[in-house]
Amino acid sequence: MKLAVVGGGSTYTPELVDGLGRMRDVLPVDELVLVDPAAERLELVGGLGRRILARLGHPATLTTSTDLAPALEGVDAVLLQLRVGGQAARLEDETWPLECGCVGQETTGAGGLAKALRTVPVVLDIAEQVRAAAPDAWVIDFTNPVGIVTRALLQEGHRAVGLCNVAIGFQRIFAGMLGVEPERVSLGHVGLNHLSWERKVLVDGVDRLPEFLTAGAVEMAEEVDMPIELWRLLGAIPSYYLRYYYFTDQVLAQELDPGHKPRAQEVMEIEAGLIEMYKDPNLTEKPELLEHRGGAFYSEAAAQLIASLEAGTGDVHVVDVRNDGAIPGLPDDAVVEIPARIDRDGAHVLPLDPLAPEMLGLVQGAKAYERLAVRAAMSGDREVALKALLANQLVGEYDVARDLLGALLDGNREQLPRFFPEG
Repeated sequence: MKLAVVGGGSTYTPELVDGLGRMRDVLPVDELVLVDPAAERLELVGGLGRRILARLGHPATLTTSTDLAPALEGVDAVLLQLRVGGQAARLEDETWPLECGCVGQETTGAGGLAKALRTVPVVLDIAEQVRAAAPDAWVIDFTNPVGIVTRALLQEGHRAVGLCNVAIGFQRIFAGMLGVEPERVSLGHVGLNHLSWERKVLVDGVDRLPEFLTAGAVEMAEEVDMPIELWRLLGAIPSYYLRYYYFTDQVLAQELDPGHKPRAQEVMEIEAGLIEMYKDPNLTEKPELLEHRGGAFYSEAAAQLIASLEAGTGDVHVVDVRNDGAIPGLPDDAVVEIPARIDRDGAHVLPLDPLAPEMLGLVQGAKAYERLAVRAAMSGDREVALKALLANQLVGEYDVARDLLGALLDGNREQLPRFFPEG
């Protein structure tokens, strides 16, 4: 099996390589190609990846390429983990909305729209090249904002599935707290990418969520700065990203504090340290510092998903996929993040209980925004982009949305050619 990773020069990639190497029985990869335009960085990451595979005794060949075309020859699956504009663009996404009194975040709010507008055209171009070179290959999208990017891919008819590590992260937390093997835990994960809840925590088919909400979840709630009373009110455990919706003013105040360090700045510092480590030819395993980079368990989630797609085993994975009636109250073409049965034909959603009104309202609003975001990214239409900001629940006001759009376009001019056709 041949697997290509677009954005393979990421400092996170050794985590992916290590996971693939350890999961050889699940996903027998023969060839792994890392693709990235940053040649020097790509070679450092690729070198460490080869040493990791050698230490694990994995027979796969790992190659690198700054050109996508040769990487697609005979490929079976393509993992997308690129970041258009790099961490510098992320830092902007996390800071410029603050000037308009809005939350700064890379996947939600105005910053999330900026990332979507930069990313969707690039990903669609890559997907077209995949379709031309290897029409049967799967495109697995881990590139944020996953829900929006996956909608664009599916809307254009690509053989694609979206993937996030939030669900598998929750699974591992619950398994650790309960002292059971992760494979015994399944989740009632429901919602959208970065806007989801856990309505059930099943261990061998028995729901343990009620006991979590009475006692075990108190510490979890404190760790993500949410009151346990909210979780009990909802009867569910919200993902961390719902802080931006449930505690908007509190989050904004934290981000405006002079001592606040944006996550992008933290990641840049971590990446600088990792790059220095990767230069060491004696380093043969992922360094401990990589744990602070983010994306925990993504490698395992990706390997398991691709294995199910290739083998057609019918395993259930939490993925980003067309709704197709799974969540009542949403259009069939809405991309949702829910459990689905995976086989060679892709992801098949499973029927779900309706969302409670307080959840459904948030989800419907977010889906309206995402639909507009995809239209704006593909068309370069400024009016549609403004409507997207108006629909975004973390923006909303017209005057604010208008100012935000101006700042967004000015700050991303080089990467948004569709919005500046005059050049």
